[in-house]
Amino acid sequence: MIRGERFAARVRAGFLFSVLAAAALALSGCVSLPQSGALREAPPADLPRKAELTAVPFHVQDDFLCGPATLAMVFNAAGVKADVAGLTPQVYLPGRQGSLQVEMLGATRRNGLLAYQVPPRLEGVLREVAAGTPVVVLLNLSVRLLPLWHYAVVIGYDLDAGEVVLRSGKRERLAYPAGLFEFLWQDSAHWAMVALPPGRVAASAEEPGFAAAVAALEQAGKRGEARASYRALLERWPTSHIGLIGLGNTEYAMGNKAGAEAAFRRAALAHRDSAVAYNNLAHVLSELGRLVDAEAAARHAVSLGGPLQPEARKTLEAILARRAQAPAR
Repeated sequence: MIRGERFAARVRAGFLFSVLAAAALALSGCVSLPQSGALREAPPADLPRKAELTAVPFHVQDDFLCGPATLAMVFNAAGVKADVAGLTPQVYLPGRQGSLQVEMLGATRRNGLLAYQVPPRLEGVLREVAAGTPVVVLLNLSVRLLPLWHYAVVIGYDLDAGEVVLRSGKRERLAYPAGLFEFLWQDSAHWAMVALPPGRVAASAEEPGFAAAVAALEQAGKRGEARASYRALLERWPTSHIGLIGLGNTEYAMGNKAGAEAAFRRAALAHRDSAVAYNNLAHVLSELGRLVDAEAAARHAVSLGGPLQPEARKTLEAILARRAQAPAR
């Protein structure tokens, strides 16, 4: 299976692939299009019949710059000032004449937004649009053996008309039959992403993937933004291990040791077998001067064994050394 990160989108602006043969195959039933078919036959009752985000700004895609242009559109929609010229150096690879997915995700995080890769289902894309979030998708506008990758932004859909609405190339509004959209989308393994303001949970969010997306935002150095997103994550999934540890780490990094202790304590209570939760809790308690409680947490971390045990032993030894040096009471 080809990894999505290897696909460099590099379609020329305004280039329209002759999709007549593809459309004929896709819409005649010669090609399996299960996702659009399922939505046509049994649409979810809680999904609005239609939605269109007409306020999403439009940026024309010049030659090979569909990556920067689509990011500019979704960044603007999320409240971040951006344009194609400013984003081009961040994502465009001259040697590939396009932009890789990993660069698209990374640039989103560097600009303070949460980059979440939408689960590879058309329903998820439509749910994002219905919730007010435009979605970047990667399409193949050519045949599979000679792919022509192209980023576009889904801004609308109409279940009754069977259409998906895009901002694409030089077209501010381009409506595709849902089956044709699925056909063009499938070669990228249905790759799609949203750029979310910190503190907002994606409509299509699944806990493991969304938690990983917040952690990636933290690793990009956006601690305040990650903290807001961890808090939102925990409102949806209160016992998320990644969420609790991540919130504790960001609180600690931002100087809020009491907040870090609270997060690590929640993690320890929810995950009794988490050595990292108990080790981190012990470390913070020690810094707060609560050495008896710190020792108890560190001993529990050591008792759990596993690959973190050497680090937990160091934490325990440091706490015992501090207790030995502490004045008797």
